Amino acid sequence: MTLRTHALRWLDASRPAIVVEVAATRGSVPREAGTRMLVAADSVRGTIGGGHLEWQAIAQARERLARCTTRGDEPPREQTLALGPSLGQCCGGEVTLRYAPLDAASLAAWPETVPRFHLQLYGAGHVGRAIVALLASIDCRVQWIDEREAEFDAFAALAPLPPHVQALCVDAVEAEVAQAPPGACYLVLTHEHDLDLRITEAVLRRGDFAYCGLIGSRTKRARFVHRFQERGVSDAAIARLTCPIGLPGITGKEPAVLAIAAVAQLLQATGSVVG
Repeated sequence: MTLRTHALRWLDASRPAIVVEVAATRGSVPREAGTRMLVAADSVRGTIGGGHLEWQAIAQARERLARCTTRGDEPPREQTLALGPSLGQCCGGEVTLRYAPLDAASLAAWPETVPRFHLQLYGAGHVGRAIVALLASIDCRVQWIDEREAEFDAFAALAPLPPHVQALCVDAVEAEVAQAPPGACYLVLTHEHDLDLRITEAVLRRGDFAYCGLIGSRTKRARFVHRFQERGVSDAAIARLTCPIGLPGITGKEPAVLAIAAVAQLLQATGSVVG
């Protein structure tokens, strides 16, 4: 769930809160301008970078929230802080924080989140479920595709499906490749090699992908490449296939480890910065 969605839910529930926004920055700082954090009397959502800066911002927000409770809403105000010894931080830069009540005006000024990437994830087995769990807190759009309803049920038994993840149980799995937007990412890790082959071929023939990852060994890659060449897939498209998947240097075959390596590589390939 995105922070903006949290804000919308809190506003709908009439939950008093302060929006703390990084309004401006100078020099080295932990978070970029536009970063927001929600502060309620008993809860915090999001982060402006942690450390003493965030601790002080939360304290300021709660003081303001207490005043709003007794005196009514105050107009937004700004506070500029140097990230030096006085804050116990050594970034060396400067941050201007803006404090505003969570209301219709502050929500209207909060831009809709642009997804970092659109991912078609093929396969709802152990690794696929671990990948979805990792992507739960990342601003992206995921179409999670499999022909086995029971695999989606296995995930649902442990955790709710993240709102930005769409589970699709379909028979013609590879046909979904054509439904992805231009520049999408693809991760292929189904339960059948022949299905992996058909999906990956459809992605390579489409051509307009930002990333195409196929789970498997170097031997699997060599066999698939031979089949693709026999079927007339271009060498340029084949060269863009990532197989094996996963950031180099991360070892281990446990589903959680494979998922971490795959998501890290996906973020690297799409130029996404998370934090």
